[in-house]
Amino acid sequence: MELREWAVGGVLLSPFLIYVLLALVLTGLLRFVVQATPLGRWIWHEALFDAALFVCVLYGVVRLSGPL
Repeated sequence: MELREWAVGGVLLSPFLIYVLLALVLTGLLRFVVQATPLGRWIWHEALFDAALFVCVLYGVVRLSGPL
């Protein structure tokens, strides 16, 4: 995916916004799976886990969608 800004109503939006939204959805799905399995009991601090999971998923989304 090419990194070009989009003009929406005179406001320039970064394509990184799509990456963040996709990572947020994937993080929510992964979080649901973790809570539905016994893995959820091993999480010590849920907020730190959520933040770290989001960063890891965002890295994966950006890495997979960018040039190799």
